[in-house]
Amino acid sequence: MDITWNELPGPTPRYFGFAELWAMRQDYLDTLARYRRLGDVTRLRIAQERTLDIFDPELLRRVMLEHADAQIRWERATEVFGETLGQSVLVTEGATWQRQRRMLMPAFAPRRTAGYAGFMAEAARDALAACPGGLVAMDAFFSHVTMDVILRVLFSARAGAETAEAAAATQVLSETGFREMFWPLTLPDWLPLPGKAAKRRALAFMRGLLRRHLDAPPRPGAQDLLTQLRALRDDETGEALSDQEVFDQCITTFQAGQETTATALLWWAWLMAEHPEAQARAVAEVQTVLGGHAPTPDDLHALPWLTATLKETMRLYPPVATLVTRRLTQDIALPWRGNTLHLPRGAMLRCTPYLLHRDARVWAEPEAFQPERFLPDAPEIPRGAYMPFGQGPRVCLGQHFAMLEMSLVAAMLLQAFELSPSGDPAPRLRLAVTLRPAGGLRLRLRSRKERSALGG
Repeated sequence: MDITWNELPGPTPRYFGFAELWAMRQDYLDTLARYRRLGDVTRLRIAQERTLDIFDPELLRRVMLEHADAQIRWERATEVFGETLGQSVLVTEGATWQRQRRMLMPAFAPRRTAGYAGFMAEAARDALAACPGGLVAMDAFFSHVTMDVILRVLFSARAGAETAEAAAATQVLSETGFREMFWPLTLPDWLPLPGKAAKRRALAFMRGLLRRHLDAPPRPGAQDLLTQLRALRDDETGEALSDQEVFDQCITTFQAGQETTATALLWWAWLMAEHPEAQARAVAEVQTVLGGHAPTPDDLHALPWLTATLKETMRLYPPVATLVTRRLTQDIALPWRGNTLHLPRGAMLRCTPYLLHRDARVWAEPEAFQPERFLPDAPEIPRGAYMPFGQGPRVCLGQHFAMLEMSLVAAMLLQAFELSPSGDPAPRLRLAVTLRPAGGLRLRLRSRKERSALGG
């Protein structure tokens, strides 16, 4: 039997669908959870826009992988992101995207990424040495660490007085970008509208910060990412990235790489504090494997429990929890549950990793923190059910970089401190481009050296 768009279940649109759009703007995750209860593929029309939400992991995987050539990024998202990120690999399409992706892949390959481990460990060591323990604002702590990592990796520079402002600027740009995606067009930034002044200041600060580093004289023998970006050549044409492309890739690394990693570590630290038995097991593993020395990339394969805690964190709280959106450029027909599902050209396809990662048909006790799901001997996870870095041709270029950074920082934090709850209420979710605890997150950190000296 053929199943067309019109025959799919979906919410009853009111006011030409704008009531649903408003509901998404108010609470996106709750609204999409309501759609999921209607079926594994649902439809919604907002004015003339036809949308599809796919909650079946295997179907979604097949659409995104087998029909990748029939999709482009949602135009409104690329328009909004393009205001901040320029024409970077996260925004471009077609031949330009293929060229950029092809050129950038060697700079983010696992072997090359391992070369950045020293920068990451130095940034973590400095931040931990400056942390007095006690009641700590973990969002500020991880924002500082990850911003320091980005500065060292990109420019061989260290965090300074501008680090906190840079982290705040990335948050402002994420929040304003998320809000603007729910409007059909972006009004000029010079208008005296709510949020526009903050956006202007944040964008000007980030561009000025990057320009100062890009215009600085090259450091002799530098092995940073900027040096590598400038050295890249297209295998097919021999061309280098233009100066504007280098600038756009650098601001993308700042905006996408720093914030997502800080967010994942923030949720991980909270889950470790809330699950002391999981934390104790991770600490024992780290102490046994590392024996007090700083971790290296070669150590990480011997830390399966620590890795599992990070992966389980990203299952429960994927940093980019929503807004995986595509425009279908061709009609698609594919078999599905004994029928033929027809997805129409022009429809917008939405995927919500946060909901996929909590599907009770795939994950036993989906709301529970169970790192053993990701141990090497655990049952295989169904394809398409876990996608913290996306999937398909546009899977995140920086996924190896992010996992290395998170693993090193997490191991070193556990070496230095015991994490326990602050006594504050459980964090509420706040969704911008990333999914963060509303109002920040505080934990109580107790020095392990102090604990050992006291016999604790």
